[in-house]
Amino acid sequence: MADVELAKDRIDVGLYTNRYEEMASFYGGVVGLPYEELLKVGGGVHQHRYGLRGSVCKINAARADLPPAPTAFRRLVVAREGVVSPEVLVDPDGTEVELVPPGHEGVDDLAVEWVTGDVAGLARLLADGFGAVDGRIGTSSLRIVHDPSVPEIGGMFARGLRYLTVQVRDVKAAHAHLLDVGWSEGRAPVKLGETAYISFVRDAGGSWIEVSQRASLTGPLPD
Repeated sequence: MADVELAKDRIDVGLYTNRYEEMASFYGGVVGLPYEELLKVGGGVHQHRYGLRGSVCKINAARADLPPAPTAFRRLVVAREGVVSPEVLVDPDGTEVELVPPGHEGVDDLAVEWVTGDVAGLARLLADGFGAVDGRIGTSSLRIVHDPSVPEIGGMFARGLRYLTVQVRDVKAAHAHLLDVGWSEGRAPVKLGETAYISFVRDAGGSWIEVSQRASLTGPLPD
């Protein structure tokens, strides 16, 4: 079992874009996600947060031009009431989004298709780090797909689906544990006012996972 204690039984997803109005029309209108709140996260980025059946779809609108870059997160699968059969759409930045009926192939809220050249290694990191069982962190599913041609992932600041977020009770303890079991450090824990304490870790291919201790879930943050 992992030593990481989850503060929420599902993951969140994070995208970056220079085309927020088009993305808002797609995720809010076509996909049907309700708008929740705006966070000004600094660095010329406004984070627009959309509800996704208990998860959050974070659309980070950047002022600076975002480059295209490889991502191992190839498809976002969203469970939506009223959908009769699976339908694959493409958002304005090129990310595939599949709408499915709730419960379809085990998708209760969301799933992310994650491609890697080392399926066994990534599955081990998820299990040892986050207690994932059969590719699931809580109710969210990570579909690990073998692709030996996937390039190494570079920086997070690029267009598209760039990172996943796991909410934890203690970000410092969780971050240390993740490094102990083989994740690489992307960013050491940092406190963002009284809203959240976050860090980033990366798998062997370079994909980014945000580890977040959010005050609205865990109570007041430590100094």
